[in-house]
Amino acid sequence: MQRRVNPLPWKKVSPMDEKVKFIAAVCDGSVSITSLCETFGISRKTGYKWLNRYRQEGPNGLLDRSKSPHTNPNRVSFAEERFILALRKRHPTWGPKKLLVILEKDNPEITWPSASTIGNILQKRGLVKSRKKKREMIARSFPFQGYDHPNAVWCADFKGDFKLKDGIRCYPLTISDGYSRFLLCCKGLSGTKTYDTKKEFERCFREYGLPNAIRTDNGVPFAAGLGMSLLSTWWIKLGILPERIRPGKPQENGRHERMHRTLIIYD
Repeated sequence: MQRRVNPLPWKKVSPMDEKVKFIAAVCDGSVSITSLCETFGISRKTGYKWLNRYRQEGPNGLLDRSKSPHTNPNRVSFAEERFILALRKRHPTWGPKKLLVILEKDNPEITWPSASTIGNILQKRGLVKSRKKKREMIARSFPFQGYDHPNAVWCADFKGDFKLKDGIRCYPLTISDGYSRFLLCCKGLSGTKTYDTKKEFERCFREYGLPNAIRTDNGVPFAAGLGMSLLSTWWIKLGILPERIRPGKPQENGRHERMHRTLIIYD
């Protein structure tokens, strides 16, 4: 089942952490991409650019690609910016498009920047109020991958918890390969802490390679606020796509749930 085994970035601080967090939040699927872009302070175009690059190239697609020219022929001059700001001061309710129309009408000899550039100038000067948008709830942002080969999709879950004879509670972590249904891990842990769970995933990665995706529910430690749990962020840095089933839809991880029933029968 070997596919690839990469060095595991345990404590490295990556300059693309914000992009990784954005991808993790999208994978969680509980908030629309539009709302996430607003939360992260990026445009929808930039958000989708990161998503597409990650889907096509994995973590390497999130690395910065500088395309800035050495000179910018479209740079707005100081005088032009003063004109724009002065007009906006006289008409504080006017937007970039209206400002551009009046600027071109009053000073046709000047080549004015686009409305979007004027908007950027106003925003840079703190003259634009962000409008609060109602968050849309979506099922998920990526379609689930198919079980078409080993290591395509792994399934993981904690099979509840129970008390041992010595009074200590046991939390069984189970990990299986979706294609072969091979049980990769069935380990009783003392809790659902990220550190202990991560150790078991690291062991499985070293022994079986890395999957393309890991499908889980939305519980701890697989998901957190906006889906940005430490575990899912770590997976994304390794090039693994977290897949979240919808609340109350265990059938979306049906093969793994069926394996749990088998474990109970032979317990």
